[in-house]
Amino acid sequence: MGNQVEKLTHLNYKEVPTTDPTGMDRDEGPRIGVSYIFSNDDDDVEPQHDSVAPDLGGEHPTSQPYDPRLHEVECSIYYRDECIYQKSFSGDAPTSDGVEGGGGGGHLATYTPENLLNRCKPGDVVEFVCQAQYPHWVVYVGDFQVVHLHRLEVVNSFLTDASQGRRGRIANQLYHYKPLSPATVVRNALDQVGCKDRDLSWRNSECFAAWCRYGKREFKIGGELRIGKQPYRLQIQLGEKRSHTLEFQSLEDLIMEKRRNDQIGKVAVLQELSSHLQPAEDADGKDPGAQTSWPPQPPLPPFLQESNG
Repeated sequence: MGNQVEKLTHLNYKEVPTTDPTGMDRDEGPRIGVSYIFSNDDDDVEPQHDSVAPDLGGEHPTSQPYDPRLHEVECSIYYRDECIYQKSFSGDAPTSDGVEGGGGGGHLATYTPENLLNRCKPGDVVEFVCQAQYPHWVVYVGDFQVVHLHRLEVVNSFLTDASQGRRGRIANQLYHYKPLSPATVVRNALDQVGCKDRDLSWRNSECFAAWCRYGKREFKIGGELRIGKQPYRLQIQLGEKRSHTLEFQSLEDLIMEKRRNDQIGKVAVLQELSSHLQPAEDADGKDPGAQTSWPPQPPLPPFLQESNG
């Protein structure tokens, strides 16, 4: 375990090296990436159902209207040039069932746990969401039951109990990997029930559920070698045509950061990024509202400037 780190954190995006958001790999000049193992966000340390978020005025988190468009960060994950995950509200139309399908009519719409029971099929993965909490992922195995990583143990629960009152969505379409057969997904999940503590191969519920559905070692702790160039990119949408990109050496590390963004919320993420990006933008004398590629590209070397006249 010599190449693993127990716990590393960062306070803001000033401490996270970045890359070109266009996704174009450039060989000229040095290039800095990032590969952190962030604090564990397993349910054992996630805010529980009865916790009170400080910015909610003392009200229960679930008493607030939940709109994914307001609270969730649009983002994409790339492995080299291949998009392997995407959360985007583009094209989502309002639903016909009003509040029950809050957040748009596409695959990111959320529903009450009771309504989800009518939509789930064995082998589906479900993402429960709530403002100021980490998303909680579960695998639906049939008969109203799910298997999920909860408090450092893989357990079998009723879907309504696992939700802890949060709204949820079927998350099959977020990752673009080819899924295993429903029977295999269910078997993967049930075979892990009772696994806990040091025997666990996952740091959070999302990695566990995704591993059950896709069977890829990338979702496991230490499933990839952390050497060489960072092959994973997390592209965060800042606006309609603006984005910011971070690089990671492993999918597991990237998922930990993506989940942190979900937990702190869209407003806080945009504030972190704006405080980091705005000074560089102003220094270039550009309009803060203009479309800009991040980070700004370095000037051409002198010999190239001369050759270009």
